[in-house]
Amino acid sequence: MLIWSRSGRYTAYSLAIALFVLFFCLPLAVILMSSLSEQWNGVLPSGFTLEHYRQALRGASWDALTASLLIGVAASGFALLCGVWAALALRQYQGKTQRLLGTLFFIPSAVPSVSVGLGILVAFSQQPLQLNGTFLIVPIAHFVLVSAFTFGNVTAGLARLANDYENVAASLGASPLFRLRHVTLPMIAPYMISAFALSLSLSMGELGATVMIYPPSWATLPVTIFSLTDRGNIAGGATLTMILVAVTLVLMLLLEGLSRRLLPVRNGQ
Repeated sequence: MLIWSRSGRYTAYSLAIALFVLFFCLPLAVILMSSLSEQWNGVLPSGFTLEHYRQALRGASWDALTASLLIGVAASGFALLCGVWAALALRQYQGKTQRLLGTLFFIPSAVPSVSVGLGILVAFSQQPLQLNGTFLIVPIAHFVLVSAFTFGNVTAGLARLANDYENVAASLGASPLFRLRHVTLPMIAPYMISAFALSLSLSMGELGATVMIYPPSWATLPVTIFSLTDRGNIAGGATLTMILVAVTLVLMLLLEGLSRRLLPVRNGQ
């Protein structure tokens, strides 16, 4: 801690808690109340109901949740595969070359998502790769947006991996493929799972690029939330927002638990 006095630490803790409640808990509580309200014409809602949630778990809203999960898993899984491959490939380079090639992978994260959506829309609207209006164009956009974060997490895991383990395996006659499957990948597995979790959470909440390219039959949950609130259906949008938060939080907790269980493998225990 940079604050040594007890009173200073208490002040810092109180300020952090106040900011957390003000900027995170309070808006989330308002959204929750809106999703449960029958009407909200005054300071507080006039009644509470679960009808919004019953409607959200069927029809177009349920299809949007399913689409978000399928697109998120597909894009994050492919981003993890490519990120691990790229991070392993860059280990053979050193110095400026490694830094330059590594920086190239972070360029998509520096571009606004709307620009990514527009670029993909223009690039895949003509032959020979005409994907406009198909399901594949949405996972491609999400892959472009989340791949940099996956690559960064895996690269950080490899940087913390000592070469001793792989060198010992090589001295015992292990082939490069055997070392990769039984030494390197198991030891960076927690970082791989964390990378997948981060990519999945980003994909689940992505709107800017998706709203420009999605086909009508594959509207994601953020797109549906935007459409509902744009039409004035605040309660419906709030309900889907809470469902999105809950589903994403559950997935993150499950993946975090899996990552923690794999930590002894990384530490060689």
